[in-house]
Amino acid sequence: MVHHTALAASLLAILTPSVPVADGFTFSPSHPSLRRRTSSLHMKKGGGGRGGGGGGFGKKVTTMNIKTKKPKSDFVYAGSVRPYPQSPTRLVDPEKVLTLPDYAIDGVPKKKGGTNGVEVKSAEEIVKMRASGRAAREVLDIAGRLVAPGVTTDAIDAAVHAACIERGAYPSPLNYRKFPKSCCTSVNEVICHGIPDERPLEEGDIVNIDITVYLDGYHGDCSEMFVVGGKEALDEAGQKLIQTTYDSWLSSLELVRPGVDFNVIGKVIQDYITPRGYSTVRSFCGHGIGSVFHCAPNIYHYTVNQPLGLIKAGNVFTIEPMICEKLADPYMWDDDWTATTVDGGRSAQFEHTLLVTDDGVEAMTGKIETSPLQFWEAESEVRKGVWLGTSENARKRAGELNCSM
Repeated sequence: MVHHTALAASLLAILTPSVPVADGFTFSPSHPSLRRRTSSLHMKKGGGGRGGGGGGFGKKVTTMNIKTKKPKSDFVYAGSVRPYPQSPTRLVDPEKVLTLPDYAIDGVPKKKGGTNGVEVKSAEEIVKMRASGRAAREVLDIAGRLVAPGVTTDAIDAAVHAACIERGAYPSPLNYRKFPKSCCTSVNEVICHGIPDERPLEEGDIVNIDITVYLDGYHGDCSEMFVVGGKEALDEAGQKLIQTTYDSWLSSLELVRPGVDFNVIGKVIQDYITPRGYSTVRSFCGHGIGSVFHCAPNIYHYTVNQPLGLIKAGNVFTIEPMICEKLADPYMWDDDWTATTVDGGRSAQFEHTLLVTDDGVEAMTGKIETSPLQFWEAESEVRKGVWLGTSENARKRAGELNCSM
């Protein structure tokens, strides 16, 4: 364990705000080849910018702090979800985690990804990333078990925070570009970056819980959908949205292997959802990950009609499509983090941290022996049961795990 005794006083002093303000994590502009005009009726939406360099959890910000920012009384919301009061930001004792990310104190990430394109991870890095991925999965499963009517997303955040610390890991979202909580909880029409608060979950809500942990110098990142009250509490349209999102995601995961162009990922997702009447968010993307939270490549979840580079063994990145019932244009709340659909339609998302192997791909955040099997996994049109990857080793482990379930 790496001790940061000298930093403890500073960390405790800085990470004590009462309510949040921050900017969008996984923001990345649409690929230049596919920019399109959008209506002024979309009101306040996520901004644009130049692609490349790893989009991930944070668009650039100019000035930002983590002090109280109350919603404007005249703010127009797109759907039924509203912000609720938030608890004080939770503290991290540096002596209880193996190491701190470079933004833990001031909220400003400093370390950049490699300068030679997409990193190929070393054997030592892969070992550490398997550990961080396993920890992220354990924490996500803990969070998911808490999803029930009447439970607040703040209570889920508290459990996530504690579970990270118990594993010697720092909750990666905390104070990343001043984000005030330890995970993201995105309910119904919230596309991503929902801030946990005191809103009680309601039967029939759908919620994405996004977990990233920083363990021994490396991040592990994953997210999953949960239904409040279970499948029976969810209307048929909601069930179809989640199933379509999962199967489009799985279709893209199945194609990842050395020698395939990165543009295949987005194409298969868009080709899967469009005939079924859904839309894919273009303003947020997947990303490379490792010792840096977000780095190259940007992973687009829509068709890009030009080469984006070839996937190589040792690449590690996330695929995390956000699929919407209606329009996929993001509408930003005035907390500068929460992105909802512009029309109030619901959105769903899944995410793994993926390692490309010589014979396919493996989910470093894949399910484990204690993970639940969800209805969209059992009923998948692409591959039924738990998915752990396409490599020979991953297929074997998935088979054993599915038999045990």
